[in-house]
Amino acid sequence: MPRELAERFRPHADPMARAMVHEIQRAIPEYAQPLEGPFGEVITRGVQQAILYCLDNFGDPAAPQEAWCQVFRKLGKIEFNEGRSLDCLQTAYRVGGRVAWRHVAEFGQSQGVGPDILCVCAEAIFAYVDEISALSIEGYTAQQVRAAGTMARRRRRLLELILAEPPASPQAIASLAAAARWRLPEWVTLIALEPRSDQHELGTPAVDGEVLMDLEGAAPCLLTTDPARDLGQLEAELHGWRAAVGPRVRLSDAGVSLRWARRAMTLVQRGVLDDAPVTWCADHLSTLWLLSDEFLVRELSARSLAPFDGLTVKQRARLSETLLVWLQQRGSAPELAAKLNVHPQTIRYRMHQLEELFGDRLNDADERLNLEIALRAERLTSGN
Repeated sequence: MPRELAERFRPHADPMARAMVHEIQRAIPEYAQPLEGPFGEVITRGVQQAILYCLDNFGDPAAPQEAWCQVFRKLGKIEFNEGRSLDCLQTAYRVGGRVAWRHVAEFGQSQGVGPDILCVCAEAIFAYVDEISALSIEGYTAQQVRAAGTMARRRRRLLELILAEPPASPQAIASLAAAARWRLPEWVTLIALEPRSDQHELGTPAVDGEVLMDLEGAAPCLLTTDPARDLGQLEAELHGWRAAVGPRVRLSDAGVSLRWARRAMTLVQRGVLDDAPVTWCADHLSTLWLLSDEFLVRELSARSLAPFDGLTVKQRARLSETLLVWLQQRGSAPELAAKLNVHPQTIRYRMHQLEELFGDRLNDADERLNLEIALRAERLTSGN
């Protein structure tokens, strides 16, 4: 492009800038606000920079570009920070391009510029619109990635705060929740995930905005308000993870839910609970309670089942099985025999042995309860 055209056009730059701003505000409702404060400065400076760069570097393809590139990347970042999509900004660029072409065409005709030059001007203007649009997309995307990383870090920190021991103050949790754009729910459920050697290499799954997660720590977990919904959504992305779903609790008791979820996971790993991709604590409350303090259970078993100590392994197994069925059903010899698939006379013989071993304890309600607890716990922990 001939350099002298830029110098002759320079006096028309300010009127064209004002026309651009006017048309942009008229065409885009989001920008139809007084040009005051940061918004006014940004839109005015953006228009001015777009025009001045062209005039200052007319006819110089080797002119440095980084300074003006940063302006349009920044505009993309601002759009993201303002919570708008890029549609408004890209529409503004197209509107500005049309205004620019109208002014350039009028100027060219008044100066007797040939149609060949004007055609080149038109191509340059609309190529320029595409170029600055691409720069703003780049800035918008970069800010989006950065914000996502910042938000993810805030949400992980929020999860840590919710699960902290001793508990964090409600004010601290509410403040961080606001910064993380997370609505404080009344009820939550914690999901424990079995640690995996490759978990640090896995991408961050797409989850509902209500979910908080830590998939990178030594004890990965999720906090959700709707475990059935979120586990369904995450089934493909969490393929291979073993999960245990804790009880539903108030937010202030989130640590309790996670503790029971992790306890259930431990029992699955030990074979006490059936191995399954997802284990729900709600389906195993009695087992979780019974084995909540295994030291006390062992103490109870040692005391209550002491009469078995002198028996062989096989004798103990047969009498334990018979005693547990009798405690659970208190049925007749034929009924117990049918349950155990043995002859009724065998049941009578075994019951006679049990009466000799335990005596009046079989007639005491508290002792019977202790015996049943001990036998149930023994069956669970032995994997039988």
